[in-house]
Parts: sequence; C-alpha cells; structure tokens
Amino acid sequence: MRSPAQTLEELIQMSHRLARPEMDCVILGEGNTSARADDHSFWVKASGVPLSAINAAGFVRVVFERLDALLKVADLADEDVRRALESAKADPNAPGHPSVETLLHALLLGLEGVNFVGHTHPTAINALACSRAFPEAFLGRLFPDEIVLCGVAPLLIPYTDPGIPLARKVRECLNEYLDRYGERPRIVIMQNHGFIALGATAQQVEDVTMMANKAARVLLGAYIVGGPRFLSQKDVDRIHTRPDELYRRQKLGLGD
Repeated sequence: MRSPAQTLEELIQMSHRLARPEMDCVILGEGNTSARADDHSFWVKASGVPLSAINAAGFVRVVFERLDALLKVADLADEDVRRALESAKADPNAPGHPSVETLLHALLLGLEGVNFVGHTHPTAINALACSRAFPEAFLGRLFPDEIVLCGVAPLLIPYTDPGIPLARKVRECLNEYLDRYGERPRIVIMQNHGFIALGATAQQVEDVTMMANKAARVLLGAYIVGGPRFLSQKDVDRIHTRPDELYRRQKLGLGD
C-alpha cells in the first residue's frame, strides 16, 4: 500500500506529464488534479498553479467531511464559497487556496476504485465539446481500444457554472449513469468546459486521457469525411465483456 507521501509524488509526476506540450491538454494555469491521501482527505491543486511546474507546495490537502456540507447549501455567494474551501483545508495554515473545482474532485474521489483524478482541457475533445455536435458526437464508440480504456460511454455534463453548481450537476448526472450502466464512468466530458479522467492509479488517468484525446481526433477526422460510423451497442457490449479484453484491461491496470 502506498504511503501518503508516495501518493503525493505520483500526483506531482502525473500532473507534469499531463501538462507536456505534446499532450495538448493544458496551457498556463489550466486544469487541476487530485489524489486521495487517505479515507478522510485528499490533495487538490491550488488555484493559479500551472500543472507543468507544480510541486508539493502547489497542492492543498482538504478534508472530505468538511466539503460534504457545501453541496447541501442552497445558495452561496462567491466569497462564501472561497471561505468554505479555505475552512476545508486539513491544515488551516497551509499556503495555497483549493481550486474552485475542489468539490467536484471530492465527489469523484468518493467513487469506488478512484484514487486519482485529472481534469484537463484537451484541444480535440474541447473542439467537440464546444461544437453544435455536443452531445451527439459522444453518444457512440468508434474502435475497440477506446472501449477498453475509456469504458462503454462517457459521463456527459451540460454546461454548468464551475464550482458548487457544477459539482451538483455532476452528482445528478452521475447517479443517472450509475443506474443505467451499473458501473462508474472512466471519463467525464463537460460541455464548453473540459475533460476528466478517473483512475485507481496515476498511470490510469494518463492512459485514459491519451486514449480519449486520440478518439476525439479520430472523431474529428470522421466528421471531415462524411461523419462517424459508430460501433453498434451490441459490438460495444461484446468488446466490454470479452474475456481477452477483460484480461488485457487487467494487464493495463484497468481492472477496477
């Protein structure tokens, strides 16, 4: 079992890799990442810190329980939210302010099998998420490896104001997804906003992000030459449950 210090180091390295220019996922201060420290707390990127150069001081450790109450409050002014996020810090004297998306990370890290979360803005995915084709563009799967790494379907979120409203909308859509598919999503795509990869390990988050971005580029190319030809639901279900693909998923560390 990894120690909290090891988890934080993995989170730092994952953040650096997601920010590499060839990944085309973030620039400047875009995106945020997180990792579960223990059953009670997690690290989340501090606001305004670029992923490309982040170190341990760029993350803030926050307490799950102190964030739960925020989702139950009907309306909070922006300043009230800022103070509430500050009060969620495990160490009130620690530097840095938790990202405005901290509640969203808390919600996703609460899912079974999720220890790392990577929220980025991949150009190809955002091109589709910001288009008139949303959500239809993401209602099918194009090729087997996309299913193996990214699951049977993404969790799709209509545009919602970041912060508490977005966390509430994701919770609502997530419950519908769990009822429909009986398993958690591996990816979340937010209209006019960005992308989230969920994983048991940092490597899973990176692998899923790369595959989802590749699938978006393939999808953009398919639209250029007449439109996508999605796999049938029968074929998607077959790939998702084939013994050889299940074995391959386990070898890739995606057996959660």
